[in-house]
Amino acid sequence: MGRGIMFFIVCFCFVACGTNRHLYSPDKKFAPAVLQKDFSIYRHILEEAHPGLYWYTPKDSMDQYFEWGARQLTDSMDEPSFKKVLMYVTSKINCGHTSVRSSARYSDYLDTARLYRVFPLSLKIWDKAAVVAQNLNRNDSLLVRGTLIESINGRPIRGIIDSLCEFIPTDGYNLTHKYQTLSNRGYFGSLYSSVYGFSREYQVIYRDSAGNQQRTSITPYYPAVDTIRGKSRVPGPPVPKPSARERKNFRKNSVRLLKIDTTNRTAMMDLNSFSRGFGLKGFFRRSFRALRKNGIDYLIIDVRGNGGGSVTNSTLITRYLADHPFKVGDSLYAVTRKKKYSRYIRHDLSNRIFMSFFAYKRKDGLYHFRYFERHKFKPRKGNHFNGQTYLLTGGNSFSATTLFATAIREQPNVTVVGEETGGGAYGNNAWLIPDVVLPGTGLGFRLPLFRLVINKDAPKNGKGVQPEVYSGPTVEDVRKGRDYKVDKALELIKEDKAVKK
Repeated sequence: MGRGIMFFIVCFCFVACGTNRHLYSPDKKFAPAVLQKDFSIYRHILEEAHPGLYWYTPKDSMDQYFEWGARQLTDSMDEPSFKKVLMYVTSKINCGHTSVRSSARYSDYLDTARLYRVFPLSLKIWDKAAVVAQNLNRNDSLLVRGTLIESINGRPIRGIIDSLCEFIPTDGYNLTHKYQTLSNRGYFGSLYSSVYGFSREYQVIYRDSAGNQQRTSITPYYPAVDTIRGKSRVPGPPVPKPSARERKNFRKNSVRLLKIDTTNRTAMMDLNSFSRGFGLKGFFRRSFRALRKNGIDYLIIDVRGNGGGSVTNSTLITRYLADHPFKVGDSLYAVTRKKKYSRYIRHDLSNRIFMSFFAYKRKDGLYHFRYFERHKFKPRKGNHFNGQTYLLTGGNSFSATTLFATAIREQPNVTVVGEETGGGAYGNNAWLIPDVVLPGTGLGFRLPLFRLVINKDAPKNGKGVQPEVYSGPTVEDVRKGRDYKVDKALELIKEDKAVKK
């Protein structure tokens, strides 16, 4: 009897879940009243709690963007259309930690939609060009890696890029981060489709390898269809499933890895995150011990893909390299603890408790995190690296990575190579970043609660940390798959060795 009831409950839950998923329609439209209420909550929360809302955009200008957004909500909208309005307004804050997210149900739909179509081209974009980095339509022999794109569906590529940048948040006025975001795999196609819609066919004007202008048409890519066809085309033995330990090691190595060349007394550290859960404390301890034991003189640290994470981790590696005591920042504060719409802010209670213990209200009316404002971290004595260090940076170098780069950049034995960091050099809005979920549509956005000024004496120009040796892409680099930033660092090491001979 008990087993029968349990079987019935399991079957009912399975059918109910399947039915709900089946009934969900991504084309569902929300009434103007629902959209307007969500937008009002969105605006009120930002105005009440965002510590840098008017940091780079004056209040009167920000008010105009909010009012523009409200004027768009006079008719029913589906979720992607409403998200586009929120993304546009949010980008005007000029805060890379404040971004809009799809609802949980829409995200689930995208994960399970078997015939979801995809714009087939991933592009490498910078201030001078847009070049094919990957074409999902593998049978296309024209738009191959390294092909220079000039227009899509009659729109010049530069105009498309400028339009898409209007929806991408960044710290200050940083374009390097926006270009890199568009260059991240799949992002250009996703945002292009969101802004311009899907086409059954795309007309593309491009330059061939001889520099001649050509025209072609391409069709969307359908992942499920391609996967099914691929399975039928390429039969083979089953791939053994990796063990839990192998999966764990693969996950860690994809984030942090040290490679040592004892012959040339050179090492390279790939460091793609400062987030917790990757064993970075132990990794740093083992790595810098290995550098000392192997007599390494030159160290390349690659943080091009490091979007940040735990300040504890970024501070720790800084201590292994810094030649002086350093602070995380000159000021770190929140504008409020209690919020009117706190019920829509995840983890609000725990964040308020945290702030009650660590953030104190001062005469300026702001809640300051005094420990990080006053505390100076000292360099580590054991296994401290004193050799030549080359820090590879780019548009994906963000948040805590910017703190790391700022702290060691001016040292005589450190050279920053590559492109401007995506994270702001003057400061950012971050630290505690809860998600806000709007009640009517389920759409959400990230809400940083603290404002960090890294160096009050630095120019507040909305830029990232600048490289000392610039190394940016060329069409030929993309075409040939060159790692031009690593090549530049190795070239500098070679030159330094020649000087010291």
